[in-house]
Amino acid sequence: MEIRFEGAAVAYGAREALSPLTLVLTENRIGVIGLNGSGKTTFARLINGLTKPTAGRVIVNGRDTAESHSALADVGFIFQQPQNQIILPIVRDDIAFGLKGRGFSKAEIEAKVEAVLGRFGAAHLAARRAHELSGGELQIAALSAVLVTGPDILILDEPTNQLDLKNRALVQKIIEGLPENAIVISHDLELVADFGRVLLFHEGRLAADAPAAEAIARYREIIA
Repeated sequence: MEIRFEGAAVAYGAREALSPLTLVLTENRIGVIGLNGSGKTTFARLINGLTKPTAGRVIVNGRDTAESHSALADVGFIFQQPQNQIILPIVRDDIAFGLKGRGFSKAEIEAKVEAVLGRFGAAHLAARRAHELSGGELQIAALSAVLVTGPDILILDEPTNQLDLKNRALVQKIIEGLPENAIVISHDLELVADFGRVLLFHEGRLAADAPAAEAIARYREIIA
């Protein structure tokens, strides 16, 4: 993984949502922290092309996100409310949906769905209805629907938000075990405490880019 921000910025009229940012991301686990409205979600959405820079550019694995659809295929995004990205009522059908139109046979799609759920010991969720799932199970379903398409990079937006302790522990264990590169946006500081690199955003600017302990300490100073 290599993500390059080259003077990338986002402005809405006179309001600057993200000040010009230049950095390179290569680490397997990167945390993103900051207050609401600090720019961290705008930063993440630049990586997967949901937001386009109004200045500069973002390069993912050598391809400009504003110009190359193949660059966007490298990035999977798990939204803060995973139930909002689950389209079909049955879990297996929702996971399979992302593979339709890609030239796979029915048997190949079924095998891929089974394999991705099997990664999380969650084969039992295949026939379940999404509205019946717990918070942790919803995260697994949404994550499986993204991973089945084979992204190299995952962005998880507040993956432990509103989860009880049991489901939070489940999601943390899953994130720790992912072979894919993961960028985790979180108010849950414990979740990113062991990450090698954490980015702190404040008022649309990068306020710290450091190992977790240092970035978290700086965050505590800001909110004190």
